[in-house]
Amino acid sequence: MVVVGSGVAGLTAALRCEAAGLTTVVVTKARLDDGSTRWAQGGIAAALGEGDTPEQHLDDTLVAGAGLCDEEAVRILVTEGPDAVRRLIATGAQFDESAEGGLELTREGGHHRRRIAHAGGDATGAEISRALVEAVRARGTRTIENALVLDLLTDADGRTAGVTLHVMGEGQHDGVGAVHAPAVVLATGGMGQVFSATTNPSVSTGDGVALALRAGAEVSDLEFVQFHPTVLFLGPDAEGQQPLVSEAVRGEGAHLVDADGVRFMQGQHELAELAPRDIVAKGIMRRMQERGAEHMYLDARHFGAEMWEHRFPTILAACRAHGIDPVTEPVPVAPAAHYASGGVRTDSHGRTTVPGLYACGEVACTGVHGANRLASNSLLEGLVYAERIAADIAESRTGNTLRARVPQPLPQSDRPEHPLLPPEARFAIQRIMTGGAGVLRSAASLSEAADRLHHLHAEARDALDENGKTAEPGVDTWEATNLLCVARVLVAAAQRREETRGCHWREDRPERDDTTWRRHIVVRLNPDRTLAVRTTDTTDFPPTLPPRPQEQ
Repeated sequence: MVVVGSGVAGLTAALRCEAAGLTTVVVTKARLDDGSTRWAQGGIAAALGEGDTPEQHLDDTLVAGAGLCDEEAVRILVTEGPDAVRRLIATGAQFDESAEGGLELTREGGHHRRRIAHAGGDATGAEISRALVEAVRARGTRTIENALVLDLLTDADGRTAGVTLHVMGEGQHDGVGAVHAPAVVLATGGMGQVFSATTNPSVSTGDGVALALRAGAEVSDLEFVQFHPTVLFLGPDAEGQQPLVSEAVRGEGAHLVDADGVRFMQGQHELAELAPRDIVAKGIMRRMQERGAEHMYLDARHFGAEMWEHRFPTILAACRAHGIDPVTEPVPVAPAAHYASGGVRTDSHGRTTVPGLYACGEVACTGVHGANRLASNSLLEGLVYAERIAADIAESRTGNTLRARVPQPLPQSDRPEHPLLPPEARFAIQRIMTGGAGVLRSAASLSEAADRLHHLHAEARDALDENGKTAEPGVDTWEATNLLCVARVLVAAAQRREETRGCHWREDRPERDDTTWRRHIVVRLNPDRTLAVRTTDTTDFPPTLPPRPQEQ
């Protein structure tokens, strides 16, 4: 089998499949530790503390999800989560401990209890990545680094048959190859690079969602992009990955204030600065509009130097690197694109609507997050659902193969072509999305964004249809093409959802409408490259999947 991606979800899936005796190949676009997991600061949420229960964790997750979580998916997460974290610790991850020797737990937005386990103060993702990468290397799992997965291979029956790759050697474009396999796990992370400013690394270009769409899979809830409320503000023209100021800073008592030092979140929610992220992001944006300001401030001067150095050394270093000392001054912050709550639509075992294709982690939409992810549920979801995928694939095995054989892929010439965009289109897409589909959206802004994205797509499509060729193939070209694909779907879903819910904020439709819009928006790509958009009731989640083929 092939696992695409090397974050917490991908490496967990690979390790569990290897442990079940399945031959596994991990493919990743950069190095094994270059994905989003490494950048996670706050921690991993699970009911591990005294007096905490999975039921309480479930309640907080459902509230944050604003009526669109699949309750059964959340129940799986919170009940299987504690043991999944313990297995992660057994794999080698070292979390911070209290003076008594137990896990040191903190609290973040939307949580009513301290249930966030962390490592290195604010370097949780880096520690998890380290432990999993070391475990994969110790097992001798085959890995292919610096390889961008392009498309899914399928057989005559529509089953997964592997993937095609664009492999880079020492920074050079070495061409296209393929890995044949009867099961593919997408764990490619997010799509934050579709916006100008994001907390995501440069590799987060929506590759998995775009691949799944081209393969005929459904995606859901793509309009729900979470903008992290407190990202270090580096100026109005800052682009690319921006330094995150973890929610755990607020969990330990930092305050959001305006330029006059006024705490503006008090009275807006019972949890004030620790309200769910969508509420805090909206509170910051409203205050910015009221004051005509480009940012607000996070004030944690009362922590003192010792606490900053012990609990948040990574954030302290990032701030000081940009000329800001949080020990002596408030930190300028503003929302930036952070996490995709939607993605490739799966069932509770990570199966997509394409037989043999699985998805887990940020690329997937399991129904756990609903309209807004609860803080620190993402690492946990990657763990839990990766383990469930591995168990499902292991159950499908016959001998040492899946379904007794690797399906024979169709010739590539039998697949429809998709137009490639030039690398410079990436920046145009980011500007379009930031202006029209960012934190604040409206019918007018979304319509303009849709028109401009359609123009980019039409130019490439016409060049392909007329000349049989578009931009020269290469990693930058494929990334721009994937970003356009996910941007078009995101905008189409945001246009369809005519309400404000969770992290989808429509200025022209400011109220939540449970009567009409307590529904999911599902999108797939038609063979002619147009989008098919439909809505489904919340009871139609997870999706109804085709029956498993009989063992051969």
